[in-house]
Amino acid sequence: MRIAYVVGTRPNFVKTAPVIARMRERLPDAEHSLIHTGQHYDRSMSEIFFEELGGLPEPDHVLEVGSGTHSQQTARVMERLEPILDAERPDLLFVPGDVNSTLAAALVAAKLLVPLAHIESGLRSFDRTMPEEVNRVLTDHVSDHLFLHSDEAVDNLRAEGVPDERMHFVGNTMIDTLVALEDSFRSLDAAAARGLEPGSYLLVTLHRPALVDGPLLEQAMRRLEQVAEQMPVVFPAHPRTAKSLTGGVPDWVVEPVGYLEFLSLEAAAGAVLTDSGGIQEETTVLGVPCFTLRNNTERPITIELGTNTLLGLEPNRIAEIPSLLAAAPERADPPPMWDGHAADRVAETVAGFLG
Repeated sequence: MRIAYVVGTRPNFVKTAPVIARMRERLPDAEHSLIHTGQHYDRSMSEIFFEELGGLPEPDHVLEVGSGTHSQQTARVMERLEPILDAERPDLLFVPGDVNSTLAAALVAAKLLVPLAHIESGLRSFDRTMPEEVNRVLTDHVSDHLFLHSDEAVDNLRAEGVPDERMHFVGNTMIDTLVALEDSFRSLDAAAARGLEPGSYLLVTLHRPALVDGPLLEQAMRRLEQVAEQMPVVFPAHPRTAKSLTGGVPDWVVEPVGYLEFLSLEAAAGAVLTDSGGIQEETTVLGVPCFTLRNNTERPITIELGTNTLLGLEPNRIAEIPSLLAAAPERADPPPMWDGHAADRVAETVAGFLG
Protein backbone atom coordinates (compact mmCIF):
# COMPACT_ATOMS: atom_id res chain seq x y z
CA MET A 1 0.00 0.00 0.00
CA ARG A 2 1.29 3.46 -0.90
CA ILE A 3 0.23 6.74 0.72
CA ALA A 4 1.54 10.08 -0.56
CA TYR A 5 1.30 13.58 0.91
CA VAL A 6 1.80 16.89 -0.91
CA VAL A 7 2.86 20.02 0.98
CA GLY A 8 4.04 23.35 -0.33
CA THR A 9 3.64 26.18 2.16
CA ARG A 10 4.03 27.01 5.84
CA PRO A 11 0.41 26.21 6.84
CA ASN A 12 0.53 22.97 4.82
CA PHE A 13 3.37 21.66 6.98
CA VAL A 14 1.49 22.40 10.19
CA LYS A 15 -1.74 20.72 9.03
CA THR A 16 -0.06 17.66 7.54
CA ALA A 17 2.66 16.78 10.09
CA PRO A 18 0.30 15.13 12.61
CA VAL A 19 -1.52 13.26 9.82
CA ILE A 20 1.73 11.74 8.54
CA ALA A 21 2.78 10.76 12.06
CA ARG A 22 -0.53 9.07 12.88
CA MET A 23 -0.82 7.42 9.45
CA ARG A 24 2.63 5.88 9.86
CA GLU A 25 1.64 4.53 13.25
CA ARG A 26 -1.70 3.18 12.02
CA LEU A 27 -0.36 1.75 8.73
CA PRO A 28 3.30 0.92 9.48
CA ASP A 29 3.66 -1.50 6.57
CA ALA A 30 2.57 1.03 3.95
CA GLU A 31 5.00 3.10 1.90
CA HIS A 32 4.63 6.77 2.91
CA SER A 33 5.96 9.38 0.50
CA LEU A 34 6.22 13.13 1.18
CA ILE A 35 6.33 15.53 -1.78
CA HIS A 36 7.36 19.15 -1.14
CA THR A 37 6.44 21.43 -4.04
CA GLY A 38 8.69 24.28 -2.88
CA GLN A 39 5.97 26.91 -3.19
CA HIS A 40 7.47 28.29 0.01
CA TYR A 41 11.23 27.96 -0.13
CA ASP A 42 12.65 30.62 2.23
CA ARG A 43 14.25 28.94 5.26
CA SER A 44 11.88 30.63 7.72
CA MET A 45 8.90 29.51 5.66
CA SER A 46 10.05 26.01 4.77
CA GLU A 47 13.24 24.33 6.04
CA ILE A 48 12.73 25.26 9.68
CA PHE A 49 9.47 23.28 9.77
CA PHE A 50 11.28 20.04 9.03
CA GLU A 51 13.46 20.80 12.07
CA GLU A 52 10.70 21.90 14.46
CA LEU A 53 7.76 19.63 13.60
CA GLY A 54 8.46 16.19 14.99
CA GLY A 55 5.98 14.38 12.73
CA LEU A 56 7.25 15.86 9.47
CA PRO A 57 9.96 13.72 7.83
CA GLU A 58 12.38 14.93 5.20
CA PRO A 59 10.63 15.02 1.80
CA ASP A 60 11.13 12.18 -0.66
CA HIS A 61 10.63 14.58 -3.58
CA VAL A 62 11.25 18.33 -3.81
CA LEU A 63 9.74 20.02 -6.87
CA GLU A 64 11.36 23.48 -6.39
CA VAL A 65 8.55 25.36 -8.15
CA GLY A 66 9.46 28.66 -6.46
CA SER A 67 7.52 31.89 -6.82
CA GLY A 68 5.55 33.23 -9.77
CA THR A 69 2.00 34.04 -10.75
CA HIS A 70 -0.80 31.77 -9.60
CA SER A 71 -0.98 30.14 -13.01
CA GLN A 72 2.78 29.68 -13.21
CA GLN A 73 2.97 28.03 -9.79
CA THR A 74 0.01 25.78 -10.48
CA ALA A 75 1.36 24.75 -13.88
CA ARG A 76 4.86 24.00 -12.53
CA VAL A 77 3.50 21.82 -9.75
CA MET A 78 1.31 19.90 -12.18
CA GLU A 79 4.12 19.40 -14.67
CA ARG A 80 6.64 18.22 -12.05
CA LEU A 81 4.24 16.19 -9.93
CA GLU A 82 2.59 14.19 -12.70
CA PRO A 83 5.54 11.87 -13.48
CA ILE A 84 6.02 11.15 -9.75
CA LEU A 85 2.40 10.15 -9.19
CA ASP A 86 2.32 8.27 -12.48
CA ALA A 87 5.34 6.22 -11.42
CA GLU A 88 4.36 5.64 -7.78
CA ARG A 89 0.58 5.27 -8.25
CA PRO A 90 -0.33 5.81 -4.57
CA ASP A 91 -3.47 4.22 -3.17
CA LEU A 92 -4.25 7.60 -1.60
CA LEU A 93 -2.90 11.13 -1.98
CA PHE A 94 -3.36 13.69 0.81
CA VAL A 95 -3.51 17.43 0.05
CA PRO A 96 -4.06 20.06 2.77
CA GLY A 97 -5.61 23.50 2.76
CA ASP A 98 -6.14 25.86 -0.14
CA VAL A 99 -2.88 27.04 -1.69
CA ASN A 100 -1.84 26.73 -5.34
CA SER A 101 0.07 23.51 -4.60
CA THR A 102 -3.13 22.01 -3.20
CA LEU A 103 -5.17 22.65 -6.33
CA ALA A 104 -2.37 21.60 -8.67
CA ALA A 105 -1.88 18.28 -6.89
CA ALA A 106 -5.63 17.69 -6.80
CA LEU A 107 -5.94 18.20 -10.55
CA VAL A 108 -3.04 15.85 -11.30
CA ALA A 109 -4.55 13.18 -9.04
CA ALA A 110 -7.95 13.57 -10.70
CA LYS A 111 -6.46 13.18 -14.19
CA LEU A 112 -4.45 10.10 -13.16
CA LEU A 113 -7.39 8.59 -11.23
CA VAL A 114 -5.38 8.59 -7.99
CA PRO A 115 -7.74 8.58 -4.96
CA LEU A 116 -7.57 11.98 -3.27
CA ALA A 117 -8.08 13.06 0.35
CA HIS A 118 -8.45 16.75 1.22
CA ILE A 119 -7.52 17.92 4.71
CA GLU A 120 -9.55 20.97 5.82
CA SER A 121 -12.43 20.57 3.39
CA GLY A 122 -15.61 22.60 3.16
CA LEU A 123 -14.32 26.00 4.28
CA ARG A 124 -15.83 28.89 2.31
CA SER A 125 -15.33 32.65 2.38
CA PHE A 126 -17.78 33.03 -0.56
CA ASP A 127 -15.33 35.47 -2.11
CA ARG A 128 -14.12 34.24 -5.50
CA THR A 129 -11.69 37.16 -5.79
CA MET A 130 -9.49 35.26 -3.32
CA PRO A 131 -7.35 32.63 -5.08
CA GLU A 132 -7.64 30.41 -2.01
CA GLU A 133 -11.42 30.23 -2.38
CA VAL A 134 -11.16 28.97 -5.95
CA ASN A 135 -8.48 26.47 -4.88
CA ARG A 136 -10.50 25.01 -2.02
CA VAL A 137 -13.78 24.76 -3.97
CA LEU A 138 -12.21 22.96 -6.92
CA THR A 139 -10.14 20.68 -4.69
CA ASP A 140 -13.21 19.63 -2.73
CA HIS A 141 -15.08 18.72 -5.90
CA VAL A 142 -12.38 16.40 -7.25
CA SER A 143 -11.60 14.79 -3.89
CA ASP A 144 -12.82 11.33 -2.95
CA HIS A 145 -12.50 11.86 0.80
CA LEU A 146 -13.12 15.20 2.49
CA PHE A 147 -11.85 15.66 6.04
CA LEU A 148 -13.85 18.37 7.83
CA HIS A 149 -13.09 20.34 10.98
CA SER A 150 -16.12 22.60 11.51
CA ASP A 151 -19.92 22.30 11.41
CA GLU A 152 -20.44 24.88 8.70
CA ALA A 153 -18.28 22.82 6.32
CA VAL A 154 -21.02 20.18 6.19
CA ASP A 155 -23.65 22.73 5.15
CA ASN A 156 -21.30 24.32 2.61
CA LEU A 157 -20.55 21.02 0.90
CA ARG A 158 -24.17 19.86 0.92
CA ALA A 159 -25.18 23.14 -0.71
CA GLU A 160 -22.74 22.37 -3.52
CA GLY A 161 -24.12 18.86 -4.02
CA VAL A 162 -21.32 16.92 -2.33
CA PRO A 163 -22.72 13.63 -0.96
CA ASP A 164 -22.42 12.93 2.75
CA GLU A 165 -20.56 9.66 2.19
CA ARG A 166 -17.51 11.58 0.97
CA MET A 167 -17.38 13.67 4.17
CA HIS A 168 -15.51 12.69 7.34
CA PHE A 169 -15.83 15.00 10.37
CA VAL A 170 -12.49 14.56 12.14
CA GLY A 171 -11.55 17.92 13.67
CA ASN A 172 -8.71 20.35 13.18
CA THR A 173 -5.29 18.84 12.44
CA MET A 174 -3.59 22.24 12.78
CA ILE A 175 -4.63 22.26 16.42
CA ASP A 176 -3.04 18.80 16.83
CA THR A 177 0.30 20.43 16.07
CA LEU A 178 -0.41 23.30 18.45
CA VAL A 179 -1.26 20.90 21.28
CA ALA A 180 1.76 18.68 20.60
CA LEU A 181 4.16 21.62 20.68
CA GLU A 182 2.64 23.57 23.56
CA ASP A 183 5.25 22.66 26.17
CA SER A 184 8.04 23.46 23.71
CA PHE A 185 6.80 26.86 22.58
CA ARG A 186 5.74 28.03 26.04
CA SER A 187 9.14 27.13 27.48
CA LEU A 188 10.82 29.36 24.87
CA ASP A 189 9.30 32.45 26.51
CA ALA A 190 9.95 34.40 23.31
CA ALA A 191 8.20 37.50 24.66
CA ALA A 192 10.63 37.84 27.57
CA ALA A 193 13.55 37.31 25.19
CA ARG A 194 12.37 40.43 23.34
CA GLY A 195 11.79 42.39 26.52
CA LEU A 196 7.99 42.15 26.31
CA GLU A 197 5.51 41.63 29.12
CA PRO A 198 3.03 38.78 28.45
CA GLY A 199 -0.38 40.13 27.48
CA SER A 200 0.94 43.61 26.74
CA TYR A 201 1.68 43.61 23.00
CA LEU A 202 0.07 43.33 19.59
CA LEU A 203 1.50 40.60 17.35
CA VAL A 204 1.07 41.30 13.63
CA THR A 205 1.21 39.08 10.55
CA LEU A 206 0.04 40.38 7.15
CA HIS A 207 0.81 38.83 3.78
CA ARG A 208 -2.19 38.63 1.40
CA PRO A 209 -1.80 40.37 -1.98
CA ALA A 210 -4.96 42.47 -1.51
CA LEU A 211 -3.26 44.13 1.44
CA VAL A 212 0.47 44.14 0.79
CA ASP A 213 0.66 44.69 -2.98
CA GLY A 214 -0.80 48.19 -2.99
CA PRO A 215 -1.37 51.37 -0.99
CA LEU A 216 -3.24 49.62 1.83
CA LEU A 217 0.02 48.39 3.35
CA GLU A 218 1.28 51.95 3.84
CA GLN A 219 -2.02 52.87 5.50
CA ALA A 220 -1.74 49.84 7.77
CA MET A 221 1.77 50.81 8.79
CA ARG A 222 0.66 54.34 9.70
CA ARG A 223 -2.13 52.99 11.89
CA LEU A 224 0.21 50.50 13.52
CA GLU A 225 2.47 53.42 14.40
CA GLN A 226 -0.50 54.91 16.26
CA VAL A 227 -1.15 51.65 18.10
CA ALA A 228 2.55 51.44 18.99
CA GLU A 229 2.13 54.65 20.99
CA GLN A 230 -0.33 52.80 23.26
CA MET A 231 1.05 49.25 23.36
CA PRO A 232 4.13 47.43 22.02
CA VAL A 233 3.87 46.04 18.48
CA VAL A 234 5.80 43.05 17.08
CA PHE A 235 5.55 42.44 13.33
CA PRO A 236 7.57 39.48 11.97
CA ALA A 237 7.32 40.44 8.31
CA HIS A 238 6.58 37.72 5.76
CA PRO A 239 9.20 37.89 2.94
CA ARG A 240 6.47 39.01 0.54
CA THR A 241 5.43 41.82 2.89
CA ALA A 242 8.99 42.90 3.63
CA LYS A 243 9.61 43.50 -0.08
CA SER A 244 6.66 45.90 -0.19
CA LEU A 245 7.72 48.04 2.78
CA THR A 246 9.11 51.40 1.73
CA GLY A 247 10.76 54.27 3.56
CA GLY A 248 11.95 53.96 7.12
CA VAL A 249 10.99 50.62 8.65
CA PRO A 250 10.02 50.85 12.35
CA ASP A 251 12.08 48.82 14.82
CA TRP A 252 9.01 46.75 15.71
CA VAL A 253 9.14 45.20 12.22
CA VAL A 254 11.39 42.16 12.62
CA GLU A 255 12.68 39.28 10.52
CA PRO A 256 10.42 36.22 10.09
CA VAL A 257 10.61 33.86 13.04
CA GLY A 258 10.41 30.08 13.28
CA TYR A 259 7.13 28.37 13.98
CA LEU A 260 7.90 27.59 17.63
CA GLU A 261 8.99 31.15 18.31
CA PHE A 262 5.91 32.50 16.56
CA LEU A 263 3.61 30.28 18.61
CA SER A 264 5.40 31.43 21.77
CA LEU A 265 4.85 35.07 20.82
CA GLU A 266 1.26 34.34 19.83
CA ALA A 267 0.39 32.57 23.08
CA ALA A 268 1.70 35.47 25.18
CA ALA A 269 0.29 38.31 23.05
CA GLY A 270 -2.35 40.72 24.25
CA ALA A 271 -3.88 40.49 20.78
CA VAL A 272 -3.04 39.43 17.23
CA LEU A 273 -3.69 41.33 14.00
CA THR A 274 -3.68 39.08 10.94
CA ASP A 275 -5.01 38.33 7.48
CA SER A 276 -4.21 34.61 7.86
CA GLY A 277 -6.81 31.89 8.20
CA GLY A 278 -4.90 29.49 10.42
CA ILE A 279 -3.96 32.14 12.97
CA GLN A 280 -7.66 32.82 13.52
CA GLU A 281 -7.90 29.18 14.64
CA GLU A 282 -4.75 29.13 16.75
CA THR A 283 -5.75 32.26 18.69
CA THR A 284 -9.19 30.75 19.32
CA VAL A 285 -7.57 27.79 21.10
CA LEU A 286 -4.93 29.90 22.83
CA GLY A 287 -7.51 32.36 24.15
CA VAL A 288 -5.87 35.40 22.52
CA PRO A 289 -8.13 38.06 20.92
CA CYS A 290 -7.71 38.14 17.15
CA PHE A 291 -8.41 40.98 14.72
CA THR A 292 -8.62 40.03 11.05
CA LEU A 293 -7.91 42.62 8.38
CA ARG A 294 -10.20 41.10 5.75
CA ASN A 295 -13.76 41.58 4.52
CA ASN A 296 -14.63 37.94 5.15
CA THR A 297 -13.39 34.74 6.72
CA GLU A 298 -13.69 31.06 5.86
CA ARG A 299 -13.55 30.43 9.63
CA PRO A 300 -16.90 31.92 10.75
CA ILE A 301 -16.86 29.77 13.88
CA THR A 302 -14.18 32.11 15.26
CA ILE A 303 -16.54 35.07 14.82
CA GLU A 304 -19.44 33.19 16.42
CA LEU A 305 -17.29 32.33 19.45
CA GLY A 306 -16.22 35.96 19.81
CA THR A 307 -12.52 35.09 19.60
CA ASN A 308 -12.06 36.89 16.28
CA THR A 309 -13.17 40.31 15.02
CA LEU A 310 -13.38 41.15 11.32
CA LEU A 311 -12.09 44.66 10.73
CA GLY A 312 -12.76 44.52 6.99
CA LEU A 313 -10.07 45.40 4.49
CA GLU A 314 -9.86 48.80 6.17
CA PRO A 315 -6.42 49.58 7.63
CA ASN A 316 -7.76 52.68 9.37
CA ARG A 317 -9.62 50.40 11.77
CA ILE A 318 -6.32 49.13 13.16
CA ALA A 319 -6.28 52.23 15.34
CA GLU A 320 -9.41 50.91 17.10
CA ILE A 321 -7.70 47.78 18.42
CA PRO A 322 -6.75 49.12 21.89
CA SER A 323 -10.35 50.21 22.57
CA LEU A 324 -11.80 47.01 21.10
CA LEU A 325 -9.50 45.01 23.36
CA ALA A 326 -10.95 46.71 26.40
CA ALA A 327 -14.39 45.38 25.43
CA ALA A 328 -13.25 41.88 24.41
CA PRO A 329 -15.43 39.01 25.72
CA GLU A 330 -14.19 36.34 28.07
CA ARG A 331 -12.35 33.36 26.61
CA ALA A 332 -14.63 30.83 24.90
CA ASP A 333 -14.18 27.08 24.70
CA PRO A 334 -12.77 25.90 21.35
CA PRO A 335 -15.04 24.10 18.87
CA PRO A 336 -15.65 20.34 19.14
CA MET A 337 -12.77 18.13 17.97
CA TRP A 338 -10.21 20.93 18.13
CA ASP A 339 -8.67 18.74 20.79
CA GLY A 340 -5.31 17.48 19.54
CA HIS A 341 -6.66 14.16 18.24
CA ALA A 342 -7.94 15.02 14.76
CA ALA A 343 -5.12 13.18 13.01
CA ASP A 344 -5.93 10.04 15.03
CA ARG A 345 -9.45 10.18 13.60
CA VAL A 346 -8.06 10.76 10.08
CA ALA A 347 -5.82 7.70 10.35
CA GLU A 348 -8.60 5.54 11.77
CA THR A 349 -10.96 6.59 8.98
CA VAL A 350 -8.37 5.91 6.27
CA ALA A 351 -7.50 2.52 7.74
CA GLY A 352 -11.20 1.70 7.58
CA PHE A 353 -11.78 2.48 3.91
CA LEU A 354 -8.40 1.15 2.74
CA GLY A 355 -9.00 -2.11 4.57
